[in-house]
Amino acid sequence: MEKVINKLPLDKTLRRHINKNKMQDYLWKIVRTILIIGICFVIIYPILARLSLALRGKEDIFDTTIIWIPKHVTLDNFRVAAKLMDYFSAMKNTIIIAVTCTILQTLSCTIVGYGFARLKFKGSNLLFSLVIFTIVVPPQTIMIPSYLNYRFFDVFGLIELITGNKGVNLIDTFWPFIISSATATGLKNGLYIYIFRQTFRGLPKEIEEAAYVDGCSIFKTFYKIMLPNSNPSIVTVALFSFVWQWNDCFYVGQYLSKTKVLSTQLMGLPSAMNFIDGRNPIYDNILLNAGSLLVIAPLIIIYLFCQRYFVEGVERTGIVG
Repeated sequence: MEKVINKLPLDKTLRRHINKNKMQDYLWKIVRTILIIGICFVIIYPILARLSLALRGKEDIFDTTIIWIPKHVTLDNFRVAAKLMDYFSAMKNTIIIAVTCTILQTLSCTIVGYGFARLKFKGSNLLFSLVIFTIVVPPQTIMIPSYLNYRFFDVFGLIELITGNKGVNLIDTFWPFIISSATATGLKNGLYIYIFRQTFRGLPKEIEEAAYVDGCSIFKTFYKIMLPNSNPSIVTVALFSFVWQWNDCFYVGQYLSKTKVLSTQLMGLPSAMNFIDGRNPIYDNILLNAGSLLVIAPLIIIYLFCQRYFVEGVERTGIVG
């Protein structure tokens, strides 16, 4: 009887504790939902605003009653922007540069990252510190030396020795992007090397030692054992590389003057609008928004298909944790 009496208060206390925990869980879910919706709105709002402007017809330019949904929806703005940007020709060149740089950067940074992670040599820590330092150095500080390097490109003075000319002019060609990507000195390559180094350092040494015992060389161990285990990092770096190269306007503006790419064509869109008859500043803004959406549309499509692999890659690499 005493046990039953003593048990009743404990049940009430436990019930209150359970109800309190449920209430806290509900409140946390509500707060979390509000935060997620707010963050998503902040991220998506610029795209929605651009889309709303880009779909407006000329009849809606001075209509103050329109906030989000146009009354005269039209795709002519995209057609005009694409014509002014020479969109398809510029997109072809952009795809060539982005895909080539992505493949070369992924391959070269994988090898360099593996070397820093597994092959210890004198001065390796100092060299890796310099690699990390390249992440924070603004590219504007080395703009002139890098331009002159490709304007008078030479390898140990051999070209000048053989031909008598002061190097080879590689400006306005794809070679600056190819050379810098193949040598792991291209756009954001310091970050990619860091990602691969962290990935290879996290892999067990035992599988590598077992491969050595079986007679594998360093290179064979790399592409037979280590490389297949770094697929998430490869996907992450490949996506990062493609997106950043696609959006790059600094290096393409520095090395390319005649070749058209999407980022520089978008920057030159206001100048191209000067040839439009009856130019209107508000209509210019509509065309700019349409041009911006045309540039980022391929990236959005790629993200829709690759977002799962991208998230998994970020979770498993050294970017977090």
